Amino acid sequence: MEQQDIDRIIEMAWEDRTPFEAIKMQFNFSEADVIALMRKELKRSSFNLWRKRVNSGVSQKHAQKRNSDITRFKSSLQKTISMNKISKR
Repeated sequence: MEQQDIDRIIEMAWEDRTPFEAIKMQFNFSEADVIALMRKELKRSSFNLWRKRVNSGVSQKHAQKRNSDITRFKSSLQKTISMNKISKR
């Protein structure tokens, strides 16, 4: 896997409103794979902060915990992404 893809997975994992299902859809990485990647790539203290946040209830990393009004994976203000490449407008 390229470093650019790893960086994007980590970025998506840090975002509270990006569910694990979106990462699975885009990169075919399960929640367990994301946790293993985060554990490998982050400093221990950063990984611990991330896990604490994901499990705190503030994060909406699991689709079933999300508000049913949220029907998208990204902000409407975010640039359009297609196959993890920023599309030209």
